Amino acid sequence: MSTPAPHATADGPHPAAGLKRRWPTVLAVAVVALNVAASGSQDLADAVGGYGETLPLLPLIYLMVNQLGEPRFTWPVLGAGLVAVFGLAAQDTVALSTVLVGLAAILLLWGAVRGTPHGRAVLGVQAGGAVLFCGLALAGLAVDADLGRYLVAAGWFLHGVWDFVHLWRDKVVSRTFAEWCGVIDVLVAAQLLFLA
Repeated sequence: MSTPAPHATADGPHPAAGLKRRWPTVLAVAVVALNVAASGSQDLADAVGGYGETLPLLPLIYLMVNQLGEPRFTWPVLGAGLVAVFGLAAQDTVALSTVLVGLAAILLLWGAVRGTPHGRAVLGVQAGGAVLFCGLALAGLAVDADLGRYLVAAGWFLHGVWDFVHLWRDKVVSRTFAEWCGVIDVLVAAQLLFLA
């Protein structure tokens, strides 16, 4: 009589093995749950403003990692991006979205002039994504909160699709980041749609 492996039960794989494999999803759900709990009953205008200001960070991460040419830099780039976001949010001089869109434009110019490790076609795809997501963010911030909610939610949702395509293709960013970011993006979009 054989005994099951330590990672399995008599009925199949141990549930913890699935959680270990899907840690980016578990972490994403936890991050969004903590954010929802911390923000409580957030005002619609504040939510649209906050998520609209932050949305350009998402394509900026892809652009930076693309220019660095190594998916292993994804998580450190995210860390630096979050530090920058919180630092910029603390000042009142320049809107966070303006700085992030400006940085994205600089990275696109850098790639166009100096080249990119993954080639011009990949840079073109990343540029298209940056224009789409930054455009939705800026449009959502420019209109009233009721309409802005749908524009910003569309940006977050479509970036989630973007993440899952990159996860499936295993391109540009690390797979763990693409999974984590995709789950967060879809949950943020849903949160925006269901705010009262």
